[in-house]
Amino acid sequence: MTNTELNTKPHYQILDGLRGVAAIIVVCFHLTEPLATSHLDNVVNHGYLAVDFFFLLSGFVIGYAYDDRWDKLTFSGFMRRRFERLQPLVVLGMTLGALGFYATDSTIWPLIHTVPVWKLIVVTLIGYTLIPIPISMDIRGWLEMHPLNSVGWSLFFEYIANILYALGIRKLPNAALTVFVVLAGALLLHFAVTNPNGDVTGGWTLNAEHMRVGITRTLFPFFAGLLLSRVTKPTRIKHAFLWCSLLVAVILFMPRIGGADRLWLNGLYEAFCIIIAFPLIVYIGASGVVSSRTEETICTFLGQLSYPLYMTHYVLVYFYVAWVSNHKGITLWQASPYALLTFTGAMLLAYASLKLYDEPVRAWLRKKPQ
Repeated sequence: MTNTELNTKPHYQILDGLRGVAAIIVVCFHLTEPLATSHLDNVVNHGYLAVDFFFLLSGFVIGYAYDDRWDKLTFSGFMRRRFERLQPLVVLGMTLGALGFYATDSTIWPLIHTVPVWKLIVVTLIGYTLIPIPISMDIRGWLEMHPLNSVGWSLFFEYIANILYALGIRKLPNAALTVFVVLAGALLLHFAVTNPNGDVTGGWTLNAEHMRVGITRTLFPFFAGLLLSRVTKPTRIKHAFLWCSLLVAVILFMPRIGGADRLWLNGLYEAFCIIIAFPLIVYIGASGVVSSRTEETICTFLGQLSYPLYMTHYVLVYFYVAWVSNHKGITLWQASPYALLTFTGAMLLAYASLKLYDEPVRAWLRKKPQ
């Protein structure tokens, strides 16, 4: 089955736009994170929940795009299409991270200059595959499975969710899928309120604890999105993009709930956002009516930019984090020019990556014989 025979369905433009809004907030989160004194006072306190929102959006879109096509689609054909969509920017992000690696030697990563070139090359090549590296191969000092591009961990779990969907979960009837999603939601809720950190963060280290967190964070939102695509019938809601964007921003910028004394309250808040608020936002977004040509242009632009922005911004954030670490005690106001410069650079890099690399490479891959 060729890509021309299996045409792409029309996009939910507002959902595309919301993905871009969330990606921009992720960048803001990563720019404020190194200036926080603890997990209690980050200005963009819940920015990491954008990853869980991405998982839910992905499950919804995968269900919409592929659920009724398996009479014409094989597992290998599905995975090829996902590979064509996801992998080019994985490779680019790892390459850019490798090129800038030695230049980020700093007080926060003081041993970077001791890493031999051969080891950097090996980690880069493994990174291209998204196979997690063991802690023994860490070259940065954060014990990450992808130390050249931190966000790679979420793509690893995205692939796992796609494989689970294609191998069997797609075959579940809605009743069985509902039971699966409810159980996954209960698992997520339990983790959120019992996690000693009082949040749902984790998933980026190759050990038992982080693998459990990563799977827990992936299963509910992805397959809740799949279920949502099956059982809901979108209506026509005006100004949906505006209201949904505001809701996403409020959720992700919300200050820490409960403080240091009642961490479980923050976990409960985050579970509520993932289990209740995010599906509601996706439903409203899917039901939304694009009200003007300007809104359509904005949603299209943000949708196109979202994945390149997510996959390339951290290679610049590494330089920013290194600079902050070399200027201990710097305030958010003092760092703001550098943060703004990094943000602007990330947007420009994402757009260049989209137009000069991602779109041409994907077009080339689609022309390759099956």
